[in-house]
Amino acid sequence: MRVALVQLNAGDMPLENLPVTEAFVREAAQKGAEFVLTPEVTNIVSTSRAHQQQVLCKEADDPTLHRLCGLAAELGIWVLIGSLALKTGDSDARFANRSFLIGPDGAVFARYDKIHMFDVDISETETWRESDAFRPGAHLSLAKTAIGNIGMTVCYDLRFPHMHRDLAKAGAEILTQPAAFSPVSGAAHWHVLLRARAIETGCFVLAPAQCGTHSIHTGKPRTTFGHSLAVSPWGEVLADGGEEPGISVLDLDLSEVARTRARIPSLFHDRSYRGP
Repeated sequence: MRVALVQLNAGDMPLENLPVTEAFVREAAQKGAEFVLTPEVTNIVSTSRAHQQQVLCKEADDPTLHRLCGLAAELGIWVLIGSLALKTGDSDARFANRSFLIGPDGAVFARYDKIHMFDVDISETETWRESDAFRPGAHLSLAKTAIGNIGMTVCYDLRFPHMHRDLAKAGAEILTQPAAFSPVSGAAHWHVLLRARAIETGCFVLAPAQCGTHSIHTGKPRTTFGHSLAVSPWGEVLADGGEEPGISVLDLDLSEVARTRARIPSLFHDRSYRGP
């Protein structure tokens, strides 16, 4: 199966980001990709909750979701929208950070709301409280499709190995890990954590990412790490998108999943224990 990871440098205006995303998806399909993946917050990178309230939509009205569903149908491909920031109608006005898997018929095949919120103090100058603006999800999502069994995660979920292990035990062969990763933690942890999740589960890990300094009209500026990665079940880096927007196209052989798990079947060697 040929897949493509789209690396974006999205700004804070969804309608300005959409033509760029569409162009990359079309390019990927022209290069033979059957499955195209975009990063976390494909529609908007913004640090201003007030601005988000002005420009974001609910799922039923979101133009990025509507267009990419149409594009999947037009091109006859699977598309993972890494995530969209969406209004929810919740009483506290928090948004959803929601990933979508779209089938080649243009219909939403699966959804996943990011469970783990990025509430961290990376340094004296870099602090994030994602839960102030986004409400966490509560359900894992495993999509059993014609192109393989796909376990859906988003960004900070990467740091919770039990989640990925549960998806793999439920049948996942591919783990999607779209992100908008901090440059500081990205340089230290991105490659090693993605490789670890692949090795621990015997899955392919596909991680399309946001990159660079993002154009914003209001709010705190934001920079993301880039380096969209594809990792094999054995932990080999198959593609690295570097630091600029673009696409990475590669071929996956899902039979590698079973072969890798047969070599080191640690996924099936859990034992109960007491303590500490």
